[in-house]
Amino acid sequence: MSVPVPPAGRTAGLRRRLAMPRAATHLPAMPLAAFAVAVLVLAGCGTGGRAHSDAGRPSGANGTAIPTDLPGVPAISGSAPQGTSAGTATIPYQPLWPFASVADARAWQAGNRSGGAEAWRLDPAATALSFARDFLGFGEVDRALGRRVTGDDAHVEVGYPTEGTRTGVAAVVHLIRFGSGNDAPWEAVGTDDTTLSLSLPAYASTVRGPTAVGGRISGVDESIRVQVRATSGSNVGQIVGESCCQPAGGDNSTWTASVNLTDGQPGQGLVVIASTGGHLRSVERFAVTGIRLAG
Repeated sequence: MSVPVPPAGRTAGLRRRLAMPRAATHLPAMPLAAFAVAVLVLAGCGTGGRAHSDAGRPSGANGTAIPTDLPGVPAISGSAPQGTSAGTATIPYQPLWPFASVADARAWQAGNRSGGAEAWRLDPAATALSFARDFLGFGEVDRALGRRVTGDDAHVEVGYPTEGTRTGVAAVVHLIRFGSGNDAPWEAVGTDDTTLSLSLPAYASTVRGPTAVGGRISGVDESIRVQVRATSGSNVGQIVGESCCQPAGGDNSTWTASVNLTDGQPGQGLVVIASTGGHLRSVERFAVTGIRLAG
């Protein structure tokens, strides 16, 4: 995520976030992420992940319960900008998961106050993990490795085990508080670019028909899969376009693909997902961006 569009870059991250300057949206260098990527590259490996379930789902796609909190998740070092509250109908981001709109979040808040269901939505790490594991379908991305929360803005590293006690960071999910009040839930709005970026199509842009997708990647023997899933409408979570797989690799090399959006509904929100893996896990890195299908 009319609101001005920042320079193209990360999937729901800096280059594809509306009204957010590059310095404010990109995650600063992170020792943990850098270490994980370095280990994988030296071993000839990559990093990645992804998945989806419908917005009302209280448990994972495989039937496992979503944790209500993740107290052991360490903080990510570095400063972060103060987030923008989504208490109003207009926000500088496109909602991806688990709500399609602020109205949906407010309806959940009203129900949660009376029933207390789905408390995991109140925790940014649990919500980021659900986004990767259940909405995007990346079942092997099974842990939150770090978090940085500043006010209503959060960046959460999600990943997987590699060798021994080591872990790999698949992505850094960007979330915002969606709604108002102390019980406002968290909403995934994109990912921060690292060694896999998704800069095309631009964040919150409107597309139709065959759509060009692309970005940059660093790695060895990568194979990029692109999926487009619905984030609003009657077919939430369904794949409405897919392309597999684009060979890629090198040092900050460009990659491109084309996806034909055949099953989308005019005007609905969509999430474009680029992922790569196959060295240690089927998905070792992923990046996302939000777009809308032309009416």
